[in-house]
Amino acid sequence: MSVSQSKEDDEYTKNDDNDMLTNLPKEKGWSTEHLYKYKSFWLTLGALKGVKRTQQCFKAQPTDILLATSPKSGTTWFKALIYAIMNRDRFDDISSHPLLTKGPHDRVPFLEAIIQNEASYNDYRTSSSPLFATHIPYSLLPTSVISFGCKIVYVFRDPKDVLVSYWYFMTKLRSKDLPSFPIEDAFDLFCKGVSHYRPFWDHVSDYWKASLENSDRVLFLTYQDMKKNPNVCVTKLAKFLDKSFCDGEEDQVQEIIKLCSFDNLRNLEVNQTGVQHFSSQLSIENRHFFRKGVVGDWRNHLTVEMAQQLDQITKQKLGGTGFNC
Repeated sequence: MSVSQSKEDDEYTKNDDNDMLTNLPKEKGWSTEHLYKYKSFWLTLGALKGVKRTQQCFKAQPTDILLATSPKSGTTWFKALIYAIMNRDRFDDISSHPLLTKGPHDRVPFLEAIIQNEASYNDYRTSSSPLFATHIPYSLLPTSVISFGCKIVYVFRDPKDVLVSYWYFMTKLRSKDLPSFPIEDAFDLFCKGVSHYRPFWDHVSDYWKASLENSDRVLFLTYQDMKKNPNVCVTKLAKFLDKSFCDGEEDQVQEIIKLCSFDNLRNLEVNQTGVQHFSSQLSIENRHFFRKGVVGDWRNHLTVEMAQQLDQITKQKLGGTGFNC
């Protein structure tokens, strides 16, 4: 597993946009030396390149389904759930389900990772399913996503848990050439909005507003609700995806919940030993996508004062949106 800032920078020096990038505001990064501010959101250089490629090449279709999340908000889990729901008619034998041999990131790829150029995107389109994921903020999505009306599933997670989970994840990816990165530094940056694909609250509020304006096209779910009431949430998700469960199919709901559970996914060999290759610069061992998968782990890492400060920011940023967080 490696993320090399020097490799990312070398890649960008070859890019025609390099002159523009050098003028972007920059701040201390989490896994890389710097994050760059692009249209109000903070991105690594590699992510910025992925966002721009996606904007240029991705042509949404009405049948596409897009899972959108702020990083470490349950992306891996919801990829599995969406894949299982959408393919439940094809793979009714759970013992031979494709999720047992390939991880969720293979089954539902990130747009930013699969689109290297228009040719690679066209090749992918002709051979793969219309299930995608992204961390791209709503305001930076390709225009075709909005105009063609593909369905978007957005997942919100308590920012305190997001911060802790993301800090753990980034310390595993952080270049050994960079100094240590204590959680206090991560907390300060997160509160300032300086975090990958964030500010967190802007990312959430834009998708929340879109779900209010287009409820038939954008479904807003929470990680906490899925943990608390998986039956209700999976049923709601399936209905939104036009894959509703009929009366008498309660067993299928339970099978999907069990198949996609944190413990089941984490203990699969593919997720214990496999490696996800997102780009030539970024490879991540699958096991790093499975840490705890619980609600409230922030209590083991944040002080009371830290938690109160984050709650206050969340109230200030989201309080006027109508979202009860």
